[in-house]
Amino acid sequence: MTQVTAEQIKQIRETTGAGMLDCRKALTENAGDMDAAIDWLRKKGLSAAAKKSGRVAAEGVVAVSTSGTKGAVIELNSETDFVSRNEQFQQLAKAIVELSLKNSSSDVEKLKATAYGNGRSVADEVVQAISVIGENMSLRRCATLSVSKGVVASYIHNAVAPGMGKIAILIGLESEADAGKLETLGKQLAMHIAAARPEALSTADVDSAKLDRERGVYREQAQASGKPADVIEKMVEGRVRKYYEEVVLLEQLYVIDGKTKVSQVVEAAAKEMGKPVKVTGFVSYRLGEGIEKAQSDFAAEVAAAAGTAA
Repeated sequence: MTQVTAEQIKQIRETTGAGMLDCRKALTENAGDMDAAIDWLRKKGLSAAAKKSGRVAAEGVVAVSTSGTKGAVIELNSETDFVSRNEQFQQLAKAIVELSLKNSSSDVEKLKATAYGNGRSVADEVVQAISVIGENMSLRRCATLSVSKGVVASYIHNAVAPGMGKIAILIGLESEADAGKLETLGKQLAMHIAAARPEALSTADVDSAKLDRERGVYREQAQASGKPADVIEKMVEGRVRKYYEEVVLLEQLYVIDGKTKVSQVVEAAAKEMGKPVKVTGFVSYRLGEGIEKAQSDFAAEVAAAAGTAA
């Protein structure tokens, strides 16, 4: 039987992050060959990760990375909030968002196929992390934003580490004004987006189908008043303007002062900087939005585990 040393076990653990007993068994099974033992653990880990892949991953982090005129954001999910505070998980999220920034990735499948290093793709690295950390994980989505001149600013709300948290915002400001001043304005506007949750940048960007539905509802409500058709149309348009103030970034009241439109805030900042400033777009990621979390029946689980379930 192959003699396995404590130093070998330590090296394997540092390399793979696997448990001590698994490391010992890997070395024993492979006659002390370090590389073969690592491969053995990877294969075993991949098998374990496959079993975890069906579990709902709705926690984790959204992460951002910016560099001058470019910015990227990703969502990396885990099963529990506890794992979002795991250093290895955070390092993975940071590395992936930086790759996304470098490659201007807005297609998550292409990002998954991107080379991560060590001969693995991003998708492979996520699976490897599943096997080591022991929870299902999923790289859910990614986006990038860029401007020809100016800055892409960011904001993280409920941060668990630098550049990652529960809400991530990117905003593009196109201008020849001072980058530092633009960055300050951008962060303030990004904070507004996190709080006010706009759906579109300008009125022209509002989804036409959704706007038509809103108009239809407003028209039916106005017709119930029995007023003349021309008055009804004015009532409808008044409601549409109110709707724009709720969902359009540039039409919203700025949350920081509660009285000025965002478009006016941008205009005032441009005047102060001495250069035109244009908001070109924004990206808002909220952790887990749209994911249906599995609801478990704890009593049934206990009964099943005890072998008494019906």
